[in-house]
Amino acid sequence: MSAAPLVHVVDDDPDIRTSLKLLLSSVAIDAKTYASADEFLLQFKETPGRPAVLLLDVRLPGVSGMALLERLRMERSSLPVIMLTGHGDIDMAVRAMKVGATDFLTKPFSSQILLDRIQDALRRFGETAAPDVSLDEAAARLASLTPREREIFDHIVSGDSNKVVAVKFGISIRTVESHRASIMEKMGAKTLVDLVLLSVILKNAK
Repeated sequence: MSAAPLVHVVDDDPDIRTSLKLLLSSVAIDAKTYASADEFLLQFKETPGRPAVLLLDVRLPGVSGMALLERLRMERSSLPVIMLTGHGDIDMAVRAMKVGATDFLTKPFSSQILLDRIQDALRRFGETAAPDVSLDEAAARLASLTPREREIFDHIVSGDSNKVVAVKFGISIRTVESHRASIMEKMGAKTLVDLVLLSVILKNAK
């Protein structure tokens, strides 16, 4: 019988750590919690063969979530990482995806969405964080964008909000939303995460 999945939670808020541990235990997922990146680094051990995920808050006292992510990737850890961010941290989350995060969630999020994302990451345990799309296919999708959509695509994956893009190009937010929907459809992306990962595939090929 395989071991129960394990989720590592790094967050400096004790209430969040407690609530996440209770939520995970309710669906038979073990959880270990840490108040800081330093505490995690002192206690963490890889669990070969046991599916595991790291829920990592972007903003932490001392070593930041981003710095911890970079260290894990430098050490070639296969641990999938889901970044937890505030609304003002989207640009940071996008950068985290480029460093190697598997996913990110913006606070506040529903329990069901979190569990869905964790299950998703557990299924991909041991794999690289990349969509099942070839470079040629990703390039073909990018080539299908209009010149304006391509410009907006670059801003979206860089973390700019619809409002920022609207001001940049002197268009309405509704127009940006329309372009964004078209970009998502043409790129075959269901979420912003998918879009960022496609951009990473294209960037790494350069």
